[in-house]
Amino acid sequence: MKNYTITVNGNVYDVVVEEGASTGAPAAAPKAAPKAAPKAAPAAAPAAGGAQGSIKIEAGAAGKVFKVEASVGQAVKKGDTVLILEAMKMEIPQVAPEDGTVASINVNVGDPVEAGAVLATLN
Repeated sequence: MKNYTITVNGNVYDVVVEEGASTGAPAAAPKAAPKAAPKAAPAAAPAAGGAQGSIKIEAGAAGKVFKVEASVGQAVKKGDTVLILEAMKMEIPQVAPEDGTVASINVNVGDPVEAGAVLATLN
């Protein structure tokens, strides 16, 4: 038997798959019970300290924080990469939506993030 954790539409399921010979007829699959999804880090507690800015940089896709390119207090221009997410073995730059100064970095390298999560803020 193999144990897997699967997330579907934000619901986390623990699934056990049994290996064996097939009889040709599909077996009745037991229903997996959802378990509580892991809680995301609160957005009000930026990882790098400092106050939240008014311009949000949100995750375009679910993934993992691969690299933080900017630091709090750094001036950035529209289109500058602030951090990079990794999703399905692709590196996805998260860029400044407009000119500003980085007010907070709300994630750390290696953190899992959901689509739409606030990653950083600018002033």
